Amino acid sequence: MSAPGFGGIDWRRPWFAGLAQPGQELAGLIVGGASVADALNTCGGPVRFLPQEALPDGEAYEAFIFRTGCVPTRNNLHDFFNGLMWLSRPALKRRLNELQAAQIAQAGVGATRGPVRDALTLFDENAALLQAPAELVQALRERQWRRLFIDDRALWARARLELFGHALLEKLVTPYKSITAHVWVVEEGAAPDLGLTPEGLAPKPFLPLPVLGVPGWWPANEAPAFYDDAEVFRPHRRAARLPA
Repeated sequence: MSAPGFGGIDWRRPWFAGLAQPGQELAGLIVGGASVADALNTCGGPVRFLPQEALPDGEAYEAFIFRTGCVPTRNNLHDFFNGLMWLSRPALKRRLNELQAAQIAQAGVGATRGPVRDALTLFDENAALLQAPAELVQALRERQWRRLFIDDRALWARARLELFGHALLEKLVTPYKSITAHVWVVEEGAAPDLGLTPEGLAPKPFLPLPVLGVPGWWPANEAPAFYDDAEVFRPHRRAARLPA
């Protein structure tokens, strides 16, 4: 099997923390010729990974996973990181799948996803999970970037940021400054599935976070001027409308 990109993943990057040990071993199997599905199945996880061709024509991907407990998987980085998240965050992945399947059963698969399915997809593809002091969370809500990353920089030592979205992780194989996660703030003591509900997801209560701004994650952000790039660290819309 051709395995473009799998040999070039730098597992020492901080955003791959928690995934490095299984990820490096599985990527090695794929570079050695295993399919992504076969490599993931060596871990004996909560689901079984099948070739993409196993998905029947006309059946929705999420509905198939819910019905069979099997995940159709292509031989690419995107589906590889999806599989890693099934292995590392099974309760959360299962909850997302349950909610997607329920939405599909209720409304079918139409031209538009609807607010709940849209939020679920955004979560699955691009979410980051943040537990942090209230000061950091408030600064992030208000897009107060200098306060978040410079004035209160020391508070990041008490924060925990876990990247979850598999598309987000795929982008960070080749990092660039504007990569932005959709942060879900995690309350202390939250259940493994975060207690996700349709009502809580529909308003899309995500907070945008350019991940290379996280202290310790990118050498260039040691310089305060790194955060002056308004194309990446955009002001809150309310602040942007204020007169000069």
